[in-house]
Amino acid sequence: MSHQSRILRVDLTSRTTSTEVLDQDRTRLFLGGRGINAGLLWRQLPPHVDPLGPENPLIFGAGVLGGTAAPASGRVTVTCKSPATGLYLKSNAGGEFAASLRFAGYDHLVVEGTADAPVYILINGSSVQVLPANHLWGKDVRETHRTLARELSAMGINDIDTAVIGPAGENLVKFASIMCSLYSALARGGPGAVMGSKRLKAIVVRGDGGVQVARPEQFDRLAVKAHQVLREADGFERYRAFGTAGGVNGTNALRAFPSYNFTRGHVDDSHLISGQHMAEAGYLKHVVSCFSCPVACHRYTEIDHGPWAGTYSGGPEYETISSFGSGCGMFDIETVIKANELCNILGLDTISAGGVIQWLIECGERGVMSAADAGDLELRWGNRETVIELIRRIAYREGIGNILAEGVKRAAAAIGHDSWKWAIEAKGLEQSRVETRSAKGYALAFAVNPRGPDHLHAAPIGEFGTRPGTVRVIEKITGDAKYANPYLTDKRAEIVRWHEDWVAAFESAGMCMIVNISLYGLPPALVAELFNAAAGEDLSEEEFLRAGRRILTLEKCINTREGASRVDDTLPWRLMHEELPDRPGAINSPEELNLMLDQYYSLHGWDVETGLPTRSTLEALGLHEQAEDLARLGVLKD
Repeated sequence: MSHQSRILRVDLTSRTTSTEVLDQDRTRLFLGGRGINAGLLWRQLPPHVDPLGPENPLIFGAGVLGGTAAPASGRVTVTCKSPATGLYLKSNAGGEFAASLRFAGYDHLVVEGTADAPVYILINGSSVQVLPANHLWGKDVRETHRTLARELSAMGINDIDTAVIGPAGENLVKFASIMCSLYSALARGGPGAVMGSKRLKAIVVRGDGGVQVARPEQFDRLAVKAHQVLREADGFERYRAFGTAGGVNGTNALRAFPSYNFTRGHVDDSHLISGQHMAEAGYLKHVVSCFSCPVACHRYTEIDHGPWAGTYSGGPEYETISSFGSGCGMFDIETVIKANELCNILGLDTISAGGVIQWLIECGERGVMSAADAGDLELRWGNRETVIELIRRIAYREGIGNILAEGVKRAAAAIGHDSWKWAIEAKGLEQSRVETRSAKGYALAFAVNPRGPDHLHAAPIGEFGTRPGTVRVIEKITGDAKYANPYLTDKRAEIVRWHEDWVAAFESAGMCMIVNISLYGLPPALVAELFNAAAGEDLSEEEFLRAGRRILTLEKCINTREGASRVDDTLPWRLMHEELPDRPGAINSPEELNLMLDQYYSLHGWDVETGLPTRSTLEALGLHEQAEDLARLGVLKD
């Protein structure tokens, strides 16, 4: 038995549903999840449409391993055109939603059109309905989930999972999130705004079936082995104890911890906002596991005393801590926990929300913006009241929040005064929290990322060389352990491309970034075996990684069709023109980046001058449809 991806389509305009099954060769080519999503988006998204218009589909995908006993296989990918960048967007989250979707019998959900009034989608096993949601519109994520759980329980429908937007999504904030299983965020690039534009408040899934794999006995043996291998991984216990927040102090020591809106890479008080401190001080109440994951790196924190007593939420993760902590000059963990809670229940990407707030504070520090301009908010580093109030104003587009809700690129254009120079974005996306002037592989990975400067497309964490396991990965890729050095530019193209292939492959299979990149806990050969046993395939490790490269190249083709080219593969101005003060000489200069880009495009077989795929490369990867379409647009070179 081979796996055939089953797609549920929901047209909100007509409020009709349908199902279809993909040919098996699509699974072999694109694996599932993220890969199949990208293929669906290519075929369904017309070029140059408004990301907030009805023609932009919102596509959810669970990988072939989703809902199985494979470790860390609870990931869901959402794909669409980004309201933040106007380019390709994929966002990925954990929790239980992907497993529930598969238990209901679906691998993918494609939401099309726009409803004429607020609605939610109820997937109750084989029954699919589009139901009124007027009474839910305006509620935050937590309230919406509770209301739906209560109403559906009264109808005999229990054990639901939800994907919900908050007020930020309703108000079309360009970096609004979709919250899955309450605390897992599909956030980067604004998928929540796309969902809000469709007047879709929530998706509710109750799956009462199971997931069948092609070779059950083989799969079970491999799943047990994978759990054992993962538990023995270098760094497993640290991630279980402290989560991603446990990396704060180490990143700070490497001068790679973005602080004060990327004007510093090191601070003296990083411990006060670290995962270790959250555990020691009693804020961490327990750890949380996503579906079928032994790592349980997700946090659950509460504030017991003080002005914000009663605050609670999943997280905060490293990115949130850096965004609202060091990024805002804030070394008060309670403020970070409160900011994280607000973003989760209002439906905001914490990275972008923190990025626009940092930018505004720097505008105040430079005298570009006054307290009066900001609605009587004092714009200075470390002002906890300002940070918390700005989150609320962004979600509801009140006052200065209406400008910030457009993202830092548009906000800087509106305010002027050269404020674009300290707007830390590229392609319209606020950069995630790696100081790329101290991490040259990340610099290249961020520049070429189709969705913008972000760590979740290719995370070459091995270049830091902080653990024996990470050094071994770099040695395998380059042939020499000496390249496990983040300050080098040599071999970055090889390192980034390998990580791109690997991330695209395991994400499409439905697995998590933490176990496969942060821990390097599962080798590609083992994940390929798991995939084969589940899908009924026989891909080698090389073919599995090649499928990852095919997926990445398809995503590149989507951006190419939208008009993106080499000029868009860049980094924020500050990082390319200002040295890092606490590491003299550290800069992502245009010359340095251009050299790495030349090497990267050549390695991919893309045109170096334009940065675009060539016909020969596309055809070698089996992307004939994309080659023909792009040739008709006149953007391909032979």
